Order: sequence, then structure tokens, then C-alpha cells
Amino acid sequence: MRARQLEVFIAVMRAGTVTAAARMLNISQPALSQIVLHTEDELGFTLFERVKGRLRPTPEALEIFPDAERLSVGLEGLRRKTADLRLGRAGLVRVAASPPPAMAILPRAFTEFRAHHPNILLRSHIAPIAAIIDMLRAGDASLGVAMDDRLPPDIEAEVIGSVGFVCLLPAGHALSEKAELALTDLVGEELISYRGNTRPADELAHAARAQGVTLSPSLEIDVSISAVGFVQAGLGVALVDALLPWKQFAGLAIRPLVASPQFPLSLLTSRTRALSRADEIMRDQIRTVCSAVLGECDAAA
Repeated sequence: MRARQLEVFIAVMRAGTVTAAARMLNISQPALSQIVLHTEDELGFTLFERVKGRLRPTPEALEIFPDAERLSVGLEGLRRKTADLRLGRAGLVRVAASPPPAMAILPRAFTEFRAHHPNILLRSHIAPIAAIIDMLRAGDASLGVAMDDRLPPDIEAEVIGSVGFVCLLPAGHALSEKAELALTDLVGEELISYRGNTRPADELAHAARAQGVTLSPSLEIDVSISAVGFVQAGLGVALVDALLPWKQFAGLAIRPLVASPQFPLSLLTSRTRALSRADEIMRDQIRTVCSAVLGECDAAA
């Protein structure tokens, strides 16, 4: 399956119709249909059944789709790298981060870096930790910043700080009368917090057991920034990381958590890929900014 055939196959799998897939790829419907038929002829089996104007994937198509998507990601990464080389972007720094450090640390780190290196292209990716690991392995990012240090052996995790928790309350909530909150204050509240099997959730669960408190979120989140709208809507009280600049959001009361558990903030690199000089400069800048930001968080608490 050639690159164009792969692109068309994935588009049809995602779109479900020839019309929608052709629109995604900006080609005509007859041209797309011809590529699908030619691909099926070369493969020797049918990829789609035509059912009432839609294309229903065959079992064979479903079998190869995950591999096709992985190949597509690799090809896209190759296209970006060759484009960078063609455009002379030898100075390129790519950083992948989870949302809290992406919002709290990278803007300042990038600003400081740009002041001294204005001609180096910066590229930022916001992603969950699993995707950050994949990008580091593929070379789509040189540096990662995430709130965990439990990484696979091929990923170097340098702990550059630790982050605690804060409580986000809807404006006017009864608990906002307190200057700080403890886990015991949250018993009986509709709690918004991290889903299980994440580092923040594990740290909170451990602290709750130590304090004889049962925490049972009624609304689970993957990333802390998503709690903002839920709290503003009055769906509950959120227990989230203290790193994000929460004060910039209207309709929230932010209170520090007493005796807050901590979890690591880590700078990630691939053990199998060397850093460029520009990457090393950015790494140093992230370390410096992280120290300053965490110091400000501690002072505010």
C-alpha cells in the first residue's frame, strides 16, 4: 500500500463515506473511489462493502487499520522533518508537555529562550504523557515536561520539582469562607478530580487513606484544566494540581490544600536520542523557569 493509498484508506475509515473522505483530502469523489478500487485490486481483498451510500469496513480493513494509522503517524513525522530540512530549520526545538506545565512553564521558558535565540523555531505540543513518550521515541519532540516520573526505561525522567494540590470552588461556595482546606472538609461534597490509575489520583488516594478519609469523585477528569467549566457550572468542588495559573479563570475560588501530597514534575528526554545544542539550552531554561514558578506557587500557598 503506497502513501497515497494509505492516506485514502485512513480517510475513508474515519469519515465513513466517499463524499466526506474526498472533502477531507480535497479530491474528487471519483478519484477517491478509483484509488480505493485500485488498492483493493493490489491487495487482493475487499476493504469496504457498499451499504446504502456508506462504506462499511470489512473484517480485513478493521484488522489492518491500527497498523495503517501507526504508519500514517510515522509518515507525517517524516514529512515535517523533511520540510524543516528543506526550509533550513536546523535550529528547531520541539517540546511536548501535559497541559499544566504547558500553561504555567512553557510560556515563560519560551519567552526567555526567544529573547536570546530569536532565529530558532520553537514548536510546542500539548499531550497526555503516553503521547509525549511516543513523540520522544519517534523524534517528534526532543524534550517533554510531565507530572510523573514513572516512565519506561528508555525515557529519562529528571525530577525538577514537585507539585501539590489546590481546591477549586464555585464562587460563593460555603467552603470559600475558609482560607485553606483539608481533605476532611471535602467529605460529603460533590468531588471533581483525576480518574484512577494516574499519578495525581494515586497520591491523593494515599494521602486520604493516611488521614482516614474516603475520596470518591463523582466526576472524573483526565486533565486538570477540564475541571474549570465543571466547577463554574456548579457541578462540584475540584481537587487539582496547584501548577496551573487558576486565578486567571473567572467564577472560581482557589484554596490551598493543607498537608497536600506532592507529585513530581519531570523533564523528559529519550535515552536513545542525543539533544542538539538548542535543545540543551531550552532544557536549562525550563529548569530555571520551573524553579521560579514553583517558588511562586509555594509563596501563594
